[in-house]
This record gives sequence, C-alpha cells and structure tokens, in this order.
Amino acid sequence: MDAGIVATPVAVKSPPAAERVYLHVKAGVLDRSYEGGTLLTEGDLAEAVGVSRTPVREALLRLEAEGLLKLYPKKGALVLPVSAQEIADVVETRLLVEQHAVAKLVGALPEPLVTRLEELLAEQRGHAATGDLAAFAVADRCFHAEIVRAAGNRILAQLYDQLRDRQLRMGVATMHAEPSRVAKNIAEHSEILDALRQGGARQAEAAVRRHLSRVNTLARGES
Repeated sequence: MDAGIVATPVAVKSPPAAERVYLHVKAGVLDRSYEGGTLLTEGDLAEAVGVSRTPVREALLRLEAEGLLKLYPKKGALVLPVSAQEIADVVETRLLVEQHAVAKLVGALPEPLVTRLEELLAEQRGHAATGDLAAFAVADRCFHAEIVRAAGNRILAQLYDQLRDRQLRMGVATMHAEPSRVAKNIAEHSEILDALRQGGARQAEAAVRRHLSRVNTLARGES
C-alpha cells in the first residue's frame, strides 16, 4: 500500500432492530436473566435494546412461535416456565437419540471425535472455574451434540438440534438448583467418554442413562 493512501475502515453493520431484540430476549430466557413467570413489556425492552416498539413486537411474535413466550395484548409477554411434561419429553427424546448414538460409535470411535470431546471437557472445566453457567451449558450441550452427529444419522442429528434451546435452558436451571451439578456433569461426561473408548456398548448406554436421569430429576425440581 502506498504511504499516501489511508485505508478506509469498513463499517460493520449491526443486525436489524427486530433481530437485536430477539437475540437479547432469547439470551435472557436461556440464561435465566428472564426467568419463567417474568412479564416483559414492550416499553422496557425497547429501552433496554435502544429501539422503537415496532421491532419489539416483531421479535416477541417470533419468540412466541418458538414456545418461549406467551403474548398478552396491551400487557406484554410472559416468559413461559419449563413444564414437567416438557422436561419429560426432552429427556425421553434425548435418551432415544443419545443411547442409539453411543451404541453405534462403540468399536468405531473416530479419533477426531475423541479430541473434540476432550476439548469440550476442558472448556467445561474452564467455565466451571469462572462460574459462567451459561457458557458451561453451551459446552455441555455441544459435548452431547458432537456424539450424536458423529453417529452419522443426519435426520437424528437434525431432530437433536431442534432440542438445543430447551437443553440450554434446562441445563442452566439444573445448575442453579444444585451448584454441585457442575462438577458432577464433568465427571459424568468423562464416564461417557471413557465408556466409548473402552468399547462397551452397554457401559456407554448405561452412562448416558445415568447422566440424563439425574438431569431429569433436578430439572423437575426433585431431590
């Protein structure tokens, strides 16, 4: 570049207003900044994000379609609590998919998958050390998703991906309910990885069942 030419900075466009509201509210619901039962008003959200009320309405409609909110005309949007039935349905679906995935991978475990799972375990330990439960929940969910994807059934992987938001929300909720769950999750993930390495299908499936049964119990608020 010539000395006399000054490079012009490239302007980075921010997301559209409705998208910014959508991301703000969704992040708040998933990390429990907006807990179930919280009533969100258009005015408060518009002020928080720095937009007018029109994009707020658009974002709230989108979130209602995703099952996270219930809109009440002239009042606002209620953050829907996670129901016991939803928890049971999510865990049942996860059991079906994840047990199938680990059984399929036993005896044919790709080395890149082992490396990736070890990286995610290290990420979880790092987030546990800093107390970042939202980031921990993301790494936790990724650990399971990598196993499902590696099993090679794209339809099951797509089905599993549809559970993403519910998994993240439930994951944060269980760790708030029992802080010791963070260390237990890491230990149980290590058990799943060890079972895959050792090549025991029944052992791997049992490790998944134990892990998800404990998540189910805590997410329901049971002891």
